[in-house]
Amino acid sequence: MENTPITELSFEDALIQLENIVRELESGRIKLDDAVKAYERAVSLKQLCEKKLKDAQLKIEKIEISPNGEISTTPLDKVEE
Repeated sequence: MENTPITELSFEDALIQLENIVRELESGRIKLDDAVKAYERAVSLKQLCEKKLKDAQLKIEKIEISPNGEISTTPLDKVEE
């Protein structure tokens, strides 16, 4: 799975790979060249996860029901404070 192009990974698969790389790097039992390559992949995986989360957030909407019973939606980030 680690040879799969990052752009083809699901959020969950990318997160699993990222967690595995972090564990491997934290263990200190990895050669320097391999650590650099792993770090570079981890950065790309992190960026993919952040993008997928942002895309999902943009799709989330708040459902509102007006006093007269009409249903509408608004972006979640426009929720009244």
